[in-house]
Amino acid sequence: MVKPAGLPVFAGESLQAYRLVNSKFPPIAIFDDVADADEFDVLYEIQALTNPRLKNEVGHLELIPRSEIPFGITGCSYATAPFTHVNPAGSRFSDGSFGVLYLADTMETALAEVQHHQALYWSKVRELHYERFVFRGLSCSFVDKAMQDATGIAMSDPIYAPGDYTDSRRFGKALKRAGSPGLRYHSVRMPGSHCWALMTPRPVLSIVQTAHYEMIWNRQITSVNQISET
Repeated sequence: MVKPAGLPVFAGESLQAYRLVNSKFPPIAIFDDVADADEFDVLYEIQALTNPRLKNEVGHLELIPRSEIPFGITGCSYATAPFTHVNPAGSRFSDGSFGVLYLADTMETALAEVQHHQALYWSKVRELHYERFVFRGLSCSFVDKAMQDATGIAMSDPIYAPGDYTDSRRFGKALKRAGSPGLRYHSVRMPGSHCWALMTPRPVLSIVQTAHYEMIWNRQITSVNQISET
C-alpha cells in the first residue's frame, strides 16, 4: 500500500465540486447565523436555554476545534456537519473516529457514489420493498492548498478496494495525523472521475444548494431522477 508521505501536494487552486445530502436533514442554521467563533459560542448558549434539541441538531462540537469551522461563509452548516455528525460505521478514509467531507468532481459522480452506498445499505433491510429517497444537491467551492493527490496511485492499490476499507482507513488516519487538509483520489464508483476527501472544513469557500434528486428503491435502486431546481 502506498503511504501518504511523498504524495504530490497542490499549490492552492479554487475548485468546484459536488455533494448529495439526505433532504430529511435540514441545514443547522446556527452555524450560518454568526461570523466568528465568539459569536457562535454566545448564540449557542442562548439558544440552548430554549431549544432542548440543539445538541442533537448541532452534533458533537468537541470533535472539531472552533478554528477549523469556516464561520461567515455561505453554507457553513453544510461544510461543518460531516465533522460534528460523524458516521460511527466509518467510511472509505475514516474508521468512524473523525469526520470527512466527501466531494465529487461532477454531480453525476456524486450520484454514482451515493447510489452505490444507498443500495448497499437498503439491501440489508429485508422488509423494504419500495421506497423513495430524496437528496439535496450541493455545489461546493474550496481551495486545494496543501492537499495531497492520490490519483497517481493505481486503482489496483488496496486504498481503492471496492468493498474492503481496511487499508484506505489506515491511509486516511495517517493523513489526519499528519494534518493534511485533504486528498484527491479516484472515484471507485465512476471510473475516470475523481473525488475529494476533506479532513477539515476550513478550505471551503461556500456551499450552495442546487437541485433535488430522487432514488427509487424497488428491491434495488431502479431509477435516479432530478426532481427540482433550487
